[in-house]
Amino acid sequence: MAGGARGTQVLRWPAEAVWEAVAPMLPGFSIEILPTLPSTNTALMERARAGRAEPIALVAERQSAGRGRMGRQWLSESQDSGPIPLTFSIGLPLVPQDWSGLSLAVGLSVAQSLHPAIQLKWPNDLWLQERKLGGILIETASMGPLRYAVIGIGINIGPREAEGLRTPPAWLQELLPGIDAAQAFGLIAPAVVQAVLAFAEHGMGPLLGAYDARDALRGREVLCSDGLSGIARGVDAQGALLLGTTQGVQKISSAEVSVRPAAGAPPAA
Repeated sequence: MAGGARGTQVLRWPAEAVWEAVAPMLPGFSIEILPTLPSTNTALMERARAGRAEPIALVAERQSAGRGRMGRQWLSESQDSGPIPLTFSIGLPLVPQDWSGLSLAVGLSVAQSLHPAIQLKWPNDLWLQERKLGGILIETASMGPLRYAVIGIGINIGPREAEGLRTPPAWLQELLPGIDAAQAFGLIAPAVVQAVLAFAEHGMGPLLGAYDARDALRGREVLCSDGLSGIARGVDAQGALLLGTTQGVQKISSAEVSVRPAAGAPPAA
């Protein structure tokens, strides 16, 4: 259990319980917990490029150079006296039939493992009441016939400053008072591995109904960073955002496009 000031905060990571849950699904799986790293995703990508393709969960109690989608910085610092956020990455060899929609499947598994109130904002954000609770960054490295997937997850556990953020922050303790990063990791990590392995076999199709139920954009007017606008109509079986426009339904799948609700667009019910 975490406690005390930020500088003396001690977490009891459920490494053994997570390993026992994941190892039968992912032989050779290990867990590494470090006090600080620049970025868990960067560390695992560097290992993969050096030929290390073992399945692993790499946790950093603090990240100094975390990264988000489209090269944005992921700040993993909280208030000085507050609980540390959860920042970890899972790396594993993966050969899905179609990579499209993997970030949606991961986001859905995280939301389902934590709380019914958590929504999903295409393509990789966790939202709570119009605020960003966390995010997902997926990267891959080629390793001969295989690809090594690195799935990075960051979750705000306690309050944090909103200054400099594009979207106001939310935090998990609003929903689960007293939870810390270690406890959240214990809930999330096995669910993510199970979801990723199921995705590799079945793709996004079987998850569409569950995703719809948590879709923070569906039915709302949204604006895309490439200038396109319209009404969000959910996602398709490849994870593309369906956008109703005056020219008909457009599919948005580019990782370089950012999507935001239009000013005044009412929240999803």
